[in-house]
Amino acid sequence: MKISLKNAVALSLVPQIILVKWLGQHAALVEDYYSNGLYPFISKFFRFLFGWVPFSVGDLLYFALILSALIYLITQRKSIWQHKLIFLRDIAMVLSVTYFTFHMMWGLNYYREPLAIKLKLIETKDYQELVDFTQKLITKTNEAQLKITKDSSLAVVIPYTQNEIFNMTVAGYNNLEIIHPFLMYTTPSVKTSLFSTGLTYMGYAGYLNPFTNEAQTNGILPNFRFPVVVGHEIGHQLGYSAENETNFIGYLVTAKNKDAYFQYAAYAYALGYCLNDIRRGDQEVFDRLIPSLNPGVKSNFQEMAIFWNSYKNPMEPVFKSIFNSFLKANNQPEGIKSYNAVVSLLVAYHKQYPL
Repeated sequence: MKISLKNAVALSLVPQIILVKWLGQHAALVEDYYSNGLYPFISKFFRFLFGWVPFSVGDLLYFALILSALIYLITQRKSIWQHKLIFLRDIAMVLSVTYFTFHMMWGLNYYREPLAIKLKLIETKDYQELVDFTQKLITKTNEAQLKITKDSSLAVVIPYTQNEIFNMTVAGYNNLEIIHPFLMYTTPSVKTSLFSTGLTYMGYAGYLNPFTNEAQTNGILPNFRFPVVVGHEIGHQLGYSAENETNFIGYLVTAKNKDAYFQYAAYAYALGYCLNDIRRGDQEVFDRLIPSLNPGVKSNFQEMAIFWNSYKNPMEPVFKSIFNSFLKANNQPEGIKSYNAVVSLLVAYHKQYPL
C-alpha cells in the first residue's frame, strides 16, 4: 500500500524521538560529531546570514508563523471540523518537521558531554566549601563596587549602551579564548528581542532562537544584569544548552572582561546564586553573611528585585511551568532549577582558578 508524503512525514516523528533519546545515551558521539562537528558550521552560517541585520529576524519569523496559524484556524475552522483526522495528521506533520529542524539546528546540544568534563572540574555539594567561596566572593564584589563608586553606600550604575555592552562582551570572549580556546566566538549575532516586554512578563532575561541562531536579550533589563545575560545567550550560541553551563559561561566571560563594571556585574551575579544556595542550606549562615555586603551592593540586588516584581502577573508561573517541562524533556532533569546548579561549577572552577 502506497503511503503519502504527508503521512510519511507525520509518522517519522516517532522514529525521530527514539533516535534522539538513543543519542542521549551516547554523549561522546553527540560531542564529537554534532557539537564539535556539524553544529559549529550551522551556527557560523546563520550568524553570518542574520548577524548583520539590526533587528531580530527570528522574532519576526515567530510572529509570522503564529499569525499564519491563527488565520488558518479561523478561516478553515469548518473544514477542520469536517476533516478532523486530516487536521490531526497535519499537526503531526508540522510537529515532525519542527522537531527535526530544532534538533538539527541546535537542540542536539542538550545531549552533549557536560562542560565540567571539558574543564576537568570535580563538582561537589560540600556546604562548607560553598560558604568559604561565598565569603571570598563577597569580598571580591565589595572591592569591585568600592573601586567604581568610591563610596560603599552607592549602587553601581553601568554607563554603557546596550550596543556597547554587546561589543564589550564579544571582546570579553576574545580574552576568555586565551584561557579556554573552545569558547572562541566570531561572527557575532546578538540582538535585543522585539518582544522584550512580553519576555519580561514571562520572567525571561533572554533566549537563543534555535532556527536563526540569533542570541536574543531582553532589551528592558537593567544594565546591572545585561552583560551577564549577553554572555549567557552567546554561550547558548556556542552550543552549550544546559542552563547551569551557560550561566557559568556568562559569569566567566563577564568576569574575564577587562572592564571594572563588567567584573562587578559578574561577581554580583555569581554571589546572588551562592547566597540563595546558602539560605536554602542554613538560614543562620545566610543571616550572618548578609550584613557583610556593602550597602551599594544590596541596592543593586534590590534594583533587580524591584524590576522583576513590577512585572509579576498570574501567567508567569504558567510560562515557567511550560519551560520547566521543556527543559526536562531535553535532558535537563532538574528543569528550571538547573539555573541554580551553576553554583557547583563556580565553586569547582575557582578551586582550580582562585578568585
